[in-house]
Amino acid sequence: MKKIEDYVRSIKDFPKEGIIFRDVTTVLQDAEGLHMAIDMMQDTIKDIEFDTVIGPESRGFIFGVPIAYNLNKAFVPVRKKGKLPCETVSMDYELEYGTATIEIHKDAIKPGQKVLIVDDLIATGGTIEAITKLVEGLGGEVAGICFFMELKGLNGREKLKKYRVESVIQYEGA
Repeated sequence: MKKIEDYVRSIKDFPKEGIIFRDVTTVLQDAEGLHMAIDMMQDTIKDIEFDTVIGPESRGFIFGVPIAYNLNKAFVPVRKKGKLPCETVSMDYELEYGTATIEIHKDAIKPGQKVLIVDDLIATGGTIEAITKLVEGLGGEVAGICFFMELKGLNGREKLKKYRVESVIQYEGA
């Protein structure tokens, strides 16, 4: 049986020289790899009590929805600005190359609701830090954060140090 790391394709010098891009599509396109990834993510959060799963567009949807479904929880999408149809709250955050804005429906999180945030990858932590602020701004509580992969060299956990953060695969570099 393959290890989960065997399903991740590593592409050197993408998108620029010196970067190793960790491609999750090879996990998704293999039934065994996808099943293993979801099971392993769920295993890291089995002792966390939460009411709903939140995932950012788009790979947070891919990993968050099956976890929510398997655990009989609701799923709340976080999207890029202008993509949600009802009243939203938004948060700007820093990217490597500028800023971006994410939004969540204003009625998606109820006061006191415990939330599990799920995404494919933690790099610098900026996106998830913005999501934690949105959740808390709506009165919710971040019960935990779960990633499939973590690029430890980018120190994203530092921005999330007041939360429980779990990752299935950890890569030492960027």
